[in-house]
Amino acid sequence: MHRINEILITIDEYLGGSSWFPVLLLGTGLFFTVYLKFPQLRFFKHAIKIVTGRYEKDSMKGDTTHFQALSTALSGTIGTGNIGGVGLAIFIGGPAALFWMWITAFLGMTTKFVECTLSHKYRIVGDDGHIAGGPMFYMERKLKMKWLAVTFAAGTLICAFGTGNMPQINNIASSLNSTFNIPMAVSGGLLAVILGFIIIGGIKRIAKVTEVLVPLMSVIYVAGALTVIIFNHENIIPAFMRIFADLFSGSAATGGFLGATVSFALTKGVGRGLYSNEAGQGSAAIAHSAAKADEPVSEGMVAILEPFIDTIIICSLTGMAILASGAWTEKFNHSFAVADTVIVAGNYNENNKDDAGELSAFLSHKDNSVKKFTGTATIKNGRLVSNDSAPLTIINSRSIGENIVFSSKKNLYNGVVNIKDGVITDRNINLKGKSLVHSAVLTTKAFTKSPFGENGAIIVAIGLLLFAFSTAISWSYYGDRAVTYLFGTKYILTYRILYVIAFFAATLIDTTVIWSLAAVAIILMTLPNLFGILMLHKDMKESIKEYWEYFNNHFPEEKISKATDKNHPE
Repeated sequence: MHRINEILITIDEYLGGSSWFPVLLLGTGLFFTVYLKFPQLRFFKHAIKIVTGRYEKDSMKGDTTHFQALSTALSGTIGTGNIGGVGLAIFIGGPAALFWMWITAFLGMTTKFVECTLSHKYRIVGDDGHIAGGPMFYMERKLKMKWLAVTFAAGTLICAFGTGNMPQINNIASSLNSTFNIPMAVSGGLLAVILGFIIIGGIKRIAKVTEVLVPLMSVIYVAGALTVIIFNHENIIPAFMRIFADLFSGSAATGGFLGATVSFALTKGVGRGLYSNEAGQGSAAIAHSAAKADEPVSEGMVAILEPFIDTIIICSLTGMAILASGAWTEKFNHSFAVADTVIVAGNYNENNKDDAGELSAFLSHKDNSVKKFTGTATIKNGRLVSNDSAPLTIINSRSIGENIVFSSKKNLYNGVVNIKDGVITDRNINLKGKSLVHSAVLTTKAFTKSPFGENGAIIVAIGLLLFAFSTAISWSYYGDRAVTYLFGTKYILTYRILYVIAFFAATLIDTTVIWSLAAVAIILMTLPNLFGILMLHKDMKESIKEYWEYFNNHFPEEKISKATDKNHPE
């Protein structure tokens, strides 16, 4: 697993973790924001009116209402990214990562508007009688680039398992296990059965479930996060100051946190922002394509609300809870995951500025002076025996581990361990001690620093359960439409069975590896989609013009003109 994780991390460094990807993603959003004259601001109020069903008519074609389409798309985006993803971004990039999540969301509101409009515009009615839409259809029908459409659909299918399925249940099972001591296989098996019953019913059953589930889970989680923030109110302003202070200088070492570069804050903030709201990825466009609407722009406007709700509201609350509580710099006792642990040669002290700087550069892949250890180490009664000639430092979760205990089969370990490239070769040896934590565990620790106390973990566990499970439901539909495009409707049942099996199997796989897989899989969808919408920028502007002509003709009582309403495109 450690080797697989290293390979995935290396691939991600050249894709989503590289400097060109944030530029492309943010640049696309910025281009459309300027080109379409800030539609996320001008059309926001109108979008709210649309989603309430104010302009819906029974004669409109589609499988879902505007609200159901928004709920389905939100259930796909509001997931582990809002709880675990924010915790991972701050853990790696520091407080400044939250700023880049905000920027990604603001520009992503326009990107969502564009991709959902175009996907709805070029949707089709499938062989099964249901709407089939998504970026692959505008790529083939408008751009005449079937190869690009196939690439996107294949990426969607991979992402259905790599982002919407496996990371979700892994986080659910881990959280339920740590909070309620429920075996991961038990929770995974039970939820897999429930998932199967829901997705067999297709988009209409999925929409009915999500329109109830999304508002419920959002209210529960938001209330919990606000309680944490208010309880630590004295740290709210310092937290905001830290976000902007670290923006152009990087995060200095604080507590157990070894610091982070500006580059890491930007790439991880943008990457986690994309993972959370999926703006530019093209996934939500598949759900919005099923909405009942005669004019595609109306559904594109509904999509504007997604990044605002998902990232600017919910992710911000998670981030502020983590920062205000101080949990992001505090070490906690826990078992060390192999993929999060590396043993380096030398005796380092995080309170020493030079040592912290070297380790920060090492963890950010900017410095080679810190060397991964290869050799042997002696363990007595579970403790590492070091000497002046060969001191070692064990790093876990980007921090120096403390009070580390070695065990094997639940007994204290005695003997020699072999270490190669910083990793213990014997997988039967487990390490436990104090270090920083990340992802959903970090958010959980933040929620315990509130009036809830240790019961705060229950709120996160429930939130994670609802968020992640709803995400798996929606992503089953995205993969469903990808299978329909690539292979036809006859393979949908086979896909759904495999989806449920993978959902259960993911409870047994290392969380870190799954997050790394998800980071790579996202890019396989995003690049073709960004290329496609940029190619159709003129089509998009023309579609907006056609919408307002349609709106003024069909709803004369609310006719919008340049002189009377700022929402008018002119």
